[in-house]
Amino acid sequence: MNNLAMSDKAKPLLEAVIKHIRENVDPITEEYYRLGEGRADRWSHAPGQLELLEGAKQKARDAGLWNFFLPNAETGEGLSNLDYAYIAAELGKSPLAPETLNCSAPDTGNMEVLERIGTPEQKEKWLKPLLRGEIRSAFAMTEPDMASSDAKNISTSAVLENGEWVINGEKYYISGAGDPRCKIMITMVKTSPDAEPFRQQSQILVPIDTPGVEIVGPMHVFGHDDAPHGHMHIKFTNVRVPEGNMLWGEGRGFEISQVRLGPGRIHHCMRSIGSAEKALDLMIERGLSREAFGKKIIDLGKNMETISRAKIEIEAMRLMVLKAAKAMDTLGNKEARIWVSMIKAMVPEKVCNIIDEAMQVHGATGISQWSPLSNMYTQQRTLRYADGPDEVHHHVIARAEVKDYQSSNARTNRARKEIATGRTRGGV
Repeated sequence: MNNLAMSDKAKPLLEAVIKHIRENVDPITEEYYRLGEGRADRWSHAPGQLELLEGAKQKARDAGLWNFFLPNAETGEGLSNLDYAYIAAELGKSPLAPETLNCSAPDTGNMEVLERIGTPEQKEKWLKPLLRGEIRSAFAMTEPDMASSDAKNISTSAVLENGEWVINGEKYYISGAGDPRCKIMITMVKTSPDAEPFRQQSQILVPIDTPGVEIVGPMHVFGHDDAPHGHMHIKFTNVRVPEGNMLWGEGRGFEISQVRLGPGRIHHCMRSIGSAEKALDLMIERGLSREAFGKKIIDLGKNMETISRAKIEIEAMRLMVLKAAKAMDTLGNKEARIWVSMIKAMVPEKVCNIIDEAMQVHGATGISQWSPLSNMYTQQRTLRYADGPDEVHHHVIARAEVKDYQSSNARTNRARKEIATGRTRGGV
């Protein structure tokens, strides 16, 4: 568990990824976003945008830099979670880099579910084009009228009628559903309301163009609609999909979540390390390039200490993320869930603080469209809700810790009692 070194096999891949980002992604990033400004249809890509993106994706494919996120899978590079952690941190420094390597959320989690438990038909229809980077996908779980942090509350219903699942309900903050390339949603539904609590939910594949699927509009994050990716409000009205669109079997929604959410959470935290490193670089660059009150900004107040604390926090987070990745590799997703919850509760909050300090050093520019920091901050702040809010993860960690303490205390008390009883019987 404490050997957190990257494997020799993966080191050349990391160097190749860094080279790809420097030579193929960074040079197109500014032009990609410039082309998207002022487009007539916000829920589309402007002419030239996809051409730039597809060009970078093709260069990544040609270099063998593709689908790194799938651990030990025939369909991907087969990296361990630990090795991928090093690569994902580099991807987190660039907004376009993950997609150029086909390692973007929510596709990563959806592909891993399909690769692990999909039927041959489901893999042929949906997994293969996702793995090729030809389409995008979404994961529809959160509901506006329910405390969705407790997934048992999910109320969108699916009823089997004449070989079809009929779905009715409402979802919101469905990330990626605004992208015109999004073709399929994995949708959390309630299929067995009378079953035991953890057997009531199922996950079903719903093509986004199915009749009855209504994209009401985007939910905003700090006033931004994040078009064309979007975080959509969706209504399902008598949506009919084939019985074969069920994933893994009725009532197995929570089991599927173990497959999907563990890797998804750790991938977010891996990329967040890169975001924190980017924010620190921007903080230092700004501090060295501006002067006020006769000094460089970096030498004013406690800015040097702020930089020091940011570096310390980044390295502490990195070690925690690497150890969580190693736990997933050695213990499995379910057994490593406490480690994953620890980093999910810690990393987004600390990265938010680092980005916030970087914005402060930038002054008003730090919260403007002239700096990437404001968008980086909104993404990290959103992560404190995504894949489970902070409070849920703290509860999971504390509950396990209390249980371990009680078990340990019970063992100690039993041992003491046995010793005392033995002494009594022996006449001591």
